Amino acid sequence: MDHLVNIRWDDEAHTWYAICDTIPLALESDSFDDLIKRIKVAAPEILSENNINTDSTRLHFRAEHWEYIA
Repeated sequence: MDHLVNIRWDDEAHTWYAICDTIPLALESDSFDDLIKRIKVAAPEILSENNINTDSTRLHFRAEHWEYIA
């Protein structure tokens, strides 16, 4: 099963955050790379705790970061 993980930058908090409703997962980190690492650890743990088989599970990461140019 595929799970879409939406990752966005919060300009006010200066942090990246990730949300996935199907796992369910909500994490944040100051670093994009650290957030990806945390997701890859947390997602299988959450799925396992909910008795969901992770053998054919894939994570699809979609990231957004908006910036003003003026």
